[in-house]
Amino acid sequence: MRALITGISGFAGSHLAEYLLDEKGSEVWGTFRGNYQNIEHIKGRLRLLSGDLRDAGFVGEVLDKAKPEYIFHLAAQSYVPQSWQNPWETLENNLRPQANILQGVVKRKIATRILVVGSNEEYGRVQPKDLPIKENFPLRPDNPYGVSKVAQDLLGLQYHLSHGLEVMRVRPFNHTGPRQKEHFVIPSFAKQIAEIEKGVREPVVMVGNLEAQRDFSDVRDVVRGYYLAISKGKPGEVYNIASGAARSIGQSLQDLLRLTSKKIEVAEDPALLRPADVPISMGDASQLRERTGWKPSIPWERTLQDTLDYWRKRVA
Repeated sequence: MRALITGISGFAGSHLAEYLLDEKGSEVWGTFRGNYQNIEHIKGRLRLLSGDLRDAGFVGEVLDKAKPEYIFHLAAQSYVPQSWQNPWETLENNLRPQANILQGVVKRKIATRILVVGSNEEYGRVQPKDLPIKENFPLRPDNPYGVSKVAQDLLGLQYHLSHGLEVMRVRPFNHTGPRQKEHFVIPSFAKQIAEIEKGVREPVVMVGNLEAQRDFSDVRDVVRGYYLAISKGKPGEVYNIASGAARSIGQSLQDLLRLTSKKIEVAEDPALLRPADVPISMGDASQLRERTGWKPSIPWERTLQDTLDYWRKRVA
């Protein structure tokens, strides 16, 4: 199987590349911009192309060289607070590359299956009575990132309906694990704890809203869900990827603090609070489970331990 992963050097992209190489024996192509630290250990097994997916010419070059049977479109601006600071940058980064890929596949008549990666942020504000969220729940995003993901989602559907492309769409809920950037909540906590253990930070973890509850999955479970969705999913359909359980940010922090012997205080940083923050989010992944057999397999405790150990090595 020839697979193309856009954003292969990113958090999820690097884990997906490992999964396809080690579990599926795939020929893996990937696009990236900037550094490739996350894939340094497997770089020799990959076919890499560096460039900007907003450039239709570069996208055409990638498709001509890779001739992929599967396209996993993971490249995106994925940090919600950044989308508040520069909405258009997020919209352009998340829409133009996907439009170039879909149009490039149509133009070349490539027989390929395409995975469009959305987000639970598409659902926006939900009430406890709405939980767990199913795929038919109204899309009413409350931040620019969520808007960009709705647009990606519907653009993928449109190319399926208009051109017959084999597009599968997924809406992953929060996922975390080793290699996630430090501005996301769990790696932020883990890095601060690692720095405290190393003695380079005062024994205080700075936090934002600890009351919010999120549906967390391990990134390694999520990328397995990506593979199952693209290989066994029905073109045109959309699938949630979620654990089906909501954990408070505060409880997740306490779970991490139990993994260190250091005595650590907690303090709120107003800069970490968002203009809008959904109080609770939890997804229903039964549609993906019924179609593909997917279900989470990695315990939350292992996710936290692996993430903290990753940051201990980085800090050291």
